Amino acid sequence: MKQAKPYVLSIAGFDPSGGAGILADVKTIEANGGYGLGVLTANTFQNDIAFEKAEWITADKIKAQIEVLLKRFNVNYFKIGLIENMRTLERVVSFIKEHNPNASIIWDPILKASAGFQFHSSIDRDHLQSMMKKIRCITPNIPEAMVLFENQKDLHDKLLAESMHCAIYLKDGHGKGTVATDKLYIKHTAFSYLKPRIDNAKKHGSGCVLSASLATQLALGYDLQTAGEYANSYTRQFLASNETLLGYHQYSFSYETDQ
Repeated sequence: MKQAKPYVLSIAGFDPSGGAGILADVKTIEANGGYGLGVLTANTFQNDIAFEKAEWITADKIKAQIEVLLKRFNVNYFKIGLIENMRTLERVVSFIKEHNPNASIIWDPILKASAGFQFHSSIDRDHLQSMMKKIRCITPNIPEAMVLFENQKDLHDKLLAESMHCAIYLKDGHGKGTVATDKLYIKHTAFSYLKPRIDNAKKHGSGCVLSASLATQLALGYDLQTAGEYANSYTRQFLASNETLLGYHQYSFSYETDQ
């Protein structure tokens, strides 16, 4: 079956507001030039300002959803978002790699909902390093990176060291100052994406958008550094799209200019 657009599979939670999760991912994938497929990890009860609860999908049911899609579609690029725990993540990632050893997996390690709901109260760091070896890139924000890698004083050096396992895209949305600096760590090397910080640019689901955009840019054939640059630009456009917490997706976005 010929497909002009590359398939990108989002494995994420359902957010009824459409700002985050699987709906946001598919919008982002389509806007970036891919064809979005989706597998549900949780049904959440939330809007853009409140998160009440999540009903988790079991690992076996997540795998069954993936399997039926892989029987039909040639999928090489995967984005994983909200997931119940590290054990479920391990089972899902291992299942994908068993079916496609060359699969590129982007994991957005959602530890806390924007409305304040906490996930993953504890992280087994040996387990985390083992998982990272099967993942192409993880996309934490600064607070998430501090929890994942338990190093608040020398985070830069810690991420340089951890990037031997997989690439790490560090989001600077929680930073301060007039310049926003996202960083991409690849095998002990750091690349910086410096852009003027956008005022009043907080958006529900911006982390989902960044990771889904990154996965899609990789699916389009770009190397990781270029894909990171384009994902950064797309997310900035999303952040600046309006003054509400729900961003708009621009399907004619040009990566050649910073919008």
